[in-house]
Amino acid sequence: MEPLEDIKKRAWGDIEKARDAVALELARIKYIGRKGELTEILKSLKGLPVEGRRKLGPRANALRQELEKKIAVALTHLSEIKSKKRIDVTKPGKRISRGHLHPLTLVDAEVRRIFSSMNFSVVEGPEIESEFYNFDALNIPGDHPARDLWDTFWIKKEKRGEESLLLRTHTSPMQIRYMQAHNPPFQIIVPGRVFRYEATDASHAFNFYQVEGLMVGPDVTLANFKFIIEEFFKKFFRTQIDFRFRPSYFPFVEPGLEVDIRLKGGKWLEVMGAGMVHRNVFDAVRYNPDSSAGGVQGFAFGMGLDRLAMIKYNIPDIRLFYSGDIRFIEQF
Repeated sequence: MEPLEDIKKRAWGDIEKARDAVALELARIKYIGRKGELTEILKSLKGLPVEGRRKLGPRANALRQELEKKIAVALTHLSEIKSKKRIDVTKPGKRISRGHLHPLTLVDAEVRRIFSSMNFSVVEGPEIESEFYNFDALNIPGDHPARDLWDTFWIKKEKRGEESLLLRTHTSPMQIRYMQAHNPPFQIIVPGRVFRYEATDASHAFNFYQVEGLMVGPDVTLANFKFIIEEFFKKFFRTQIDFRFRPSYFPFVEPGLEVDIRLKGGKWLEVMGAGMVHRNVFDAVRYNPDSSAGGVQGFAFGMGLDRLAMIKYNIPDIRLFYSGDIRFIEQF
């Protein structure tokens, strides 16, 4: 076989068999490198007669260009294959990492679901409230000691005579707003974020979540309250619970009481303040509180969602809810 044809045949075969850039480089060196087979033929042209150089030279140079082009094309093809992701259909699939709901989100959703199943409507209100809705209409006038206990973050007035605004200390203001716009009978819960001027520790925070409840009608009594709350806690904790109702004082209810629970094998825990809606609160919304004259009565209650979550999930420190630590969230 003529030398150039032999080189071409073998070079084409080596290039076709190359599976990576290293093999292609070895083929290039073998045939057109400084001491390659084709390079040696080109070097030998100077020793040939003029007629021999005229016949062999153009063919050798053309073959060199072909080899260079074919190696470049093969290298590009290998690079494209490497850049594409190969799919191994026999490889087990990767489990997609799912997000995690915050424990307060889980508790909020559970509270809404349980009360909705008992025909309570869920309403929400603004986090920035007026002094009237947050205090005055709830039987907490300016000189009331409860103002000190529930002091909060006030919004600076831009002009003299403007209404005093503050970050709400409880979700009870929405009870007033709802009663102003609706006629009884009704039953609602009001979940949401509240703010108080608190020193932060394991059980206190200046920002936390509450849920308020209100039921108003002509024949609503504490017996209704007792049944509803006991049903709620049984469904929420899904375990044996003991209940204890103690007299207490809250400005917007009379009589007032506190609710304690004891889970199986545990100790008594205070979880809720409640009572029958105070006559002054009904007066603020122009409801008739005289049941003997066709009026209405009702009960109200409030509890902390953070506290419920801490009890349900055995969380020792309220600050974990607001730490942003993904290791904490991934547990739920």
